Amino acid sequence: MGTSLDLFSAPTRDWFRSAFAQPTDVQERGWQQVAGGHHALMAAPTGSGKTLAAFLWCLDRLMSEPVPPDSERCRVLYVSPLKALAHDVDRNLRSPLVGIGRQLEASGAAPPDIHAAIRTGDTPADARRSMERHPPDILITTPESLFLLLTSAARRILASVRWLIVDEIHSVAATKRGSHLALSLERLCAITKVEPQRIGLSATQRPLEEVARFLGGAGREVSIVDAGRLKTMEVRVEVPVDDMSRLSSEEESGRTLNSIWPAIYPRLLELIQAHRSTIVFVNSRRLSERLAARINELAGEDLVRAHHGSIAREQRLIIEDQLKAGTLRGLVATSTLELGIDMGAVDLVLQVEAPPSVAAGIQRVGRAGHSVGEVSKGVVIPKFRGDLLEAAAVVEGMLEGRIESTVVPRRALDVLAQQVVAMCAMDEWKVDELAAVVRRAYPYSELGPRAFESVLDMLSGRYPSDEFVELRPRIVWDRIAATVRGRAGAQKLAVTNPGTIPDRGLYTVNLVDDGRRVGELDEEMVYESRVGETFVLGASTWRIAEITTSQVLVTPAPGEPGKIAFWKADAPSRPAELGLALGKMVRELRSSDSATAQKRLRERAGFDDRAVKNLLAYLDEQAAATGSVPDDRTVVVERFRDEIGDWRVCLHTPLGSRVHAPLALALEARLQERLSVNVRALWTDDGIALHLPDVESPPSLEELILEPEEVQALVSAQLPASALFAAHFRENAARSLLLPRRRPGQRTPLWQQRMRSANLLQVAGKYPDFPILAETWREVMSDHFDMPALIDFLRRIRSREVRVVAVDTERASPFASSLLFSYVAVFMYEGDAPLAERRAQALTLDRDLLAELLGSEDLRELLDPESMAQVELELQGLLPERFPRDVDEAHDLLVRLGDLSDAEAAARGIGDEWLGELERARRAVSARVAGESRWIAAEDAGKYREALGVSLPIG
Repeated sequence: MGTSLDLFSAPTRDWFRSAFAQPTDVQERGWQQVAGGHHALMAAPTGSGKTLAAFLWCLDRLMSEPVPPDSERCRVLYVSPLKALAHDVDRNLRSPLVGIGRQLEASGAAPPDIHAAIRTGDTPADARRSMERHPPDILITTPESLFLLLTSAARRILASVRWLIVDEIHSVAATKRGSHLALSLERLCAITKVEPQRIGLSATQRPLEEVARFLGGAGREVSIVDAGRLKTMEVRVEVPVDDMSRLSSEEESGRTLNSIWPAIYPRLLELIQAHRSTIVFVNSRRLSERLAARINELAGEDLVRAHHGSIAREQRLIIEDQLKAGTLRGLVATSTLELGIDMGAVDLVLQVEAPPSVAAGIQRVGRAGHSVGEVSKGVVIPKFRGDLLEAAAVVEGMLEGRIESTVVPRRALDVLAQQVVAMCAMDEWKVDELAAVVRRAYPYSELGPRAFESVLDMLSGRYPSDEFVELRPRIVWDRIAATVRGRAGAQKLAVTNPGTIPDRGLYTVNLVDDGRRVGELDEEMVYESRVGETFVLGASTWRIAEITTSQVLVTPAPGEPGKIAFWKADAPSRPAELGLALGKMVRELRSSDSATAQKRLRERAGFDDRAVKNLLAYLDEQAAATGSVPDDRTVVVERFRDEIGDWRVCLHTPLGSRVHAPLALALEARLQERLSVNVRALWTDDGIALHLPDVESPPSLEELILEPEEVQALVSAQLPASALFAAHFRENAARSLLLPRRRPGQRTPLWQQRMRSANLLQVAGKYPDFPILAETWREVMSDHFDMPALIDFLRRIRSREVRVVAVDTERASPFASSLLFSYVAVFMYEGDAPLAERRAQALTLDRDLLAELLGSEDLRELLDPESMAQVELELQGLLPERFPRDVDEAHDLLVRLGDLSDAEAAARGIGDEWLGELERARRAVSARVAGESRWIAAEDAGKYREALGVSLPIG
């Protein structure tokens, strides 16, 4: 019986049969689609041979066909979301290339010299230049490096690409990084000689049809190869203490705390020492550092190392190689190791805290037993009882394969703005052709003309407000010719501000002696540090030698104690699907007898005896305190007075932060209106905590239950004044190149970013259709919040499918105590929160108020006459060093100053040649104003005609 191997040439078949027993399912089915020329999405678990499923047909063709000239040499483009994965693939391609070559030699044929090359941000400049002169047959890159390549002269090497492989596509599809990549893929297709065949590789996802649409874009059929049967997993949930509500004490920072950590550390060490190679996953970088330090301290040797995104890539590679070589027994990692990097013979995955989602849990545990057919073994160790509840739902979902849905963000205008600047920097485009390329990318397939043109308006400096003059135009939009092109500096702007990852103002950490990069630190961590202090990064200790404006220079301090580095970052939110599953599990446990509940937790969630005992006791205690336990059909509203007599109201639901956040904002708006007090709300994955000072009685149940039809308006009323909105606006403005880095390669302090963003937001807030304002609304309401789930939840309350139980308690219940712990953690240092992101509108200077406070004459006395004269010359464009450098800047000056005579234009460096060019391009007109010939910007011509009756040239 024939197999898909028969599709290949004899040398490729012979090599494969000598190296492997047989093709895996994804290979057998995937090769048929790829060999047939179809775009294909291949979905399979980690360790299923997906990479070879994608590459082998391409390698077979490269080894079988005549070698083309250098200008057409690059035929395979592989895009990986991780640099480390790119290096893995580069290494893994050597075996088939060498093996097939030897088979060719054995048959008497000379094998072609096929080679692969990596191009990422770490590729040296001389290697990039060599790549441009002699393109590789296979180019391995990342989404950001592909963008940079497409925005440079080196893009010509991509014109011959025939196969396009996108690895780990599921990791980017649901993010703005994916939207950015989708546009880059369409830019690639616009310059290739033939339409490249697209091959996507994905872990098991749901729905695969959505990921396939993302891969293919508009108008391309994508065949789905679903080999995503659940990999065999053995997952246990362990609790290392008898009673999680009665914990032993631990000394930390001079304080004695009741903590579970004294029991967790030795158990982790025991498990690591009992296995050959272990990865410990945690949900934050700080915990990664802390755990690695404590495990090594307990072991008396460097048994493990921390591994996360703030450790320099070179350091991470060294750490990974040590694990593979067996010189290191384990890594304590964040999500940096979730994707398909080959970590060698890892035989155990430990997860401290519940994984953030079912999909993440499957990816993480799948790191163990990475090879085909191996069993993946994992142990989850929760930190507290609420975490134990989430672990039960996640592990049950993992073992049953209930992966959350992938949702692709649609119409992200900030990403579009960045890509449009890059596209126009490289070519002049007809507006309709540019729009067509953009709409071929799946995230933009439904982009409307108004949204598209608003982005062009913003980028061309033609937004209808004089207050936007300082937002420098990036492109020229000729509305008569219906073309757009980049202005001087557009290409440099795009390549120095690429991608979608927000700039957090991080400091790089470099060695004093040779400048090698060790990692990066949060701005706040650096502000709290001093020269001479030691800190732990990557489970190594470093002494601070110098702190500059953008670097922390260090020397090694092995063996010395140091404070643990920390970073501020957004925690992942529980998906509403997982929240409903958690709620359903709670309801079923509560409706079962004790023996049935215990059996379920052991068999379906992998619980050990202590985990079973602690979780059921936790639910029993909550039921005793409030009479009911929140689940998928029950909301518990708990009201009580705190220690100073203020009312606290806790809404307990399992639906997750993406539902609770908008509900909390809506409740803030409603209660502040009804009660005339400053209501403070905090939300977590487990509910909402409201603080109501100075009220005699708590709000009634009717005031807390909102109608589905009104919630959108309430959220919209509260959102603009929130820190959440200001933070997203800042990141979106930077992505859209409105707030670019001032100095390429140097950090921009976060406080400075916040100030610039607050000033921009104050102006943009006057124009509801300003595209980045609109994008911030879209992002928060669609991507950050789950409004459909919230509205469905409120509808189910109204229809009595969900019951609401109100209870007044003497003290906080177990669930409420967990919520209040989060409340204190957030608001303890609220005074340090950046004002720009609490009330952005208040940050910009109110000049009228300043005049009132100082007195108008006092204000004038503050101004030096010479300085005023200098400013006047600068504003009028009369300083030679500020003269326009090209015709576009001449046009900008005309827009800013208004009409100019020939003499006034000449005094500002605008000669007849530029004026004539502007007139021919219909960007300026010559007309008589008050009997004098004046030059008027085309944008203002209509105003002159309407206000002054100026007669304009025909056309």
